[in-house]
Amino acid sequence: MVVFALIFLMTGVLIGRLVYLMVFRSEYYVEQAKDLHERERDIKAARGQILDRNGVVLAANRTVCTISVIHSQVTDPETVIRVLTKELGIDEETVRKRVEKVSSIERVRTNVDKSVGDAIRAYGLAGVKVDEDYKRYYPYDTLASKVLGFTGGDNQGIIGLEVKYDDYLQGTNGKILTLTDARGVEIENAGESRLDPVDGNNLVISIDYNIQMYAEQVAEKVMEQKQADHVSILIMNPQNGEIYAMANVPEFNLNEPFVLNYDVGTDMDAAKKQELLNQMWRNPCINDTYEPGSTFKIITASAALEQGVVTLNDNFFCPGYKIVEDRRIRCHKAGGHGAENFEQGLMNSCKQVVVKKQLEEKFEREKTTLVFDVPLIYNVNDKKSLRRTEMTKRMNDTEERKRQILRTATDLFAKKGYHGVGIDEIAEACGVVRGTVLRYFGSKQELYKEVLYGRGNPSGEYIIAACEDTSIPVTEILDRIITLTGQQFESTINYVGSEMKQEEFMQNFDVIRLPVYRRLKECMVKIIERGNREGIFRVEDPNMRAYSIVFAVFGVGESLESRQVMEAEMHEIIRRMLDL
Repeated sequence: MVVFALIFLMTGVLIGRLVYLMVFRSEYYVEQAKDLHERERDIKAARGQILDRNGVVLAANRTVCTISVIHSQVTDPETVIRVLTKELGIDEETVRKRVEKVSSIERVRTNVDKSVGDAIRAYGLAGVKVDEDYKRYYPYDTLASKVLGFTGGDNQGIIGLEVKYDDYLQGTNGKILTLTDARGVEIENAGESRLDPVDGNNLVISIDYNIQMYAEQVAEKVMEQKQADHVSILIMNPQNGEIYAMANVPEFNLNEPFVLNYDVGTDMDAAKKQELLNQMWRNPCINDTYEPGSTFKIITASAALEQGVVTLNDNFFCPGYKIVEDRRIRCHKAGGHGAENFEQGLMNSCKQVVVKKQLEEKFEREKTTLVFDVPLIYNVNDKKSLRRTEMTKRMNDTEERKRQILRTATDLFAKKGYHGVGIDEIAEACGVVRGTVLRYFGSKQELYKEVLYGRGNPSGEYIIAACEDTSIPVTEILDRIITLTGQQFESTINYVGSEMKQEEFMQNFDVIRLPVYRRLKECMVKIIERGNREGIFRVEDPNMRAYSIVFAVFGVGESLESRQVMEAEMHEIIRRMLDL
């Protein structure tokens, strides 16, 4: 009985175990069996294309093949080794290792041209699989290479837009599932299941193929002319920030990204070559920093226009350079642009327009607004603004000292003339040492030029202010106007004339003199109005009479060579026109 009971108990346990496995765990073991007998091969998804703003394809895909072997299905290994060695062009030893390796599936080579893959497939070799794949292809080779970037052997982005938008460009691979027996041999007529791939998304960028091509051609030409190491060009739509072109020459071939774009010889280790490749792939436009240069003129100009301290029609004169402290800053046009208004100066990218002392004087009158408000437009953070506050105070002190020296020098030059005043006398009158005057203006000659036609013409402003001072007789002010006008006329002609070719000087002669006569007209209006109030003159239209005086003097200046003679003629003209 005991033996029977034990047998019955064991039988019950076995039955219960079978019920558990066949009923409750059946799905699990079915999946295990499928995994054991199914062989999985990927179907690569096509990577999304990269297109320019007009739909021109800049990065596409080329169909290639992946050659694999399944060891358990190979019936004639020697033939397989011979054929793959011949068609793939790799050494026999490498092929043999992969064919004889015992594994479910072994890749022999990827990114094989489709024509080669079709030729291998035509042999009908057992155990050799030819699966179609995709390889990145760049139809324009070097175009925008450092912008687009490239992909690696697995079709994943490595640099540039390819890696930035890799998640969007990559698709989802599909699968092919086939049934095999216990030895790994595919079961005939068992069919196969297929999961179709999902292609990646296309990427449309703001680059314009034609503009990019032209920018690269121009950059290459400039690089050759200037013997530069590299040249970068960035073309942007200022209305919305879209980049139309980003050229960085020399570019490299995107279809052969691991080949250096210049000859470096053969004696190079792997580390050195990788360093050179990294430099070749680098995009200077977004990775390197530069001094703003002429591009910062946009900031200066927009700030001036925004604050209303300058208009597009304000006039300037560019002699070809500007003295700042102890340095001579040259305009890119050696002979200067001559007379131009603010708009023309910006179109010419003229240094004199954005650093010209007339404009600087206008900025000074709005210094607080410009320094504290404009940086907010360009998103300057609070910490920088605090530092700028301290810097502004120092700037204001410096500029006030310069204005004091200019006012004192203007007064002395008006009373004694150029040769009657020395630097030491000006410094003593200002309460500063000689070195301070020279630090701001460099020399007596440069200070004199500043007085005559720098910073909005301090000499003219001095005279205008004197017109309102009733302690100075009208006749004395007229003498000062005539003296300073003659000095300014002579200095301007000599200074500008020495910087321009004779032909260019004569062509611009009338325009060069305009600032001198414009200031003379302003001074004459002020003095005539004062003379009318004091009963010295009886001029019905001061503005028109001032114009008449200026036109008369303008005509005199065309023929007279001596400043003294010109001043004498001006005395006579003013005496006659004001009935003195």
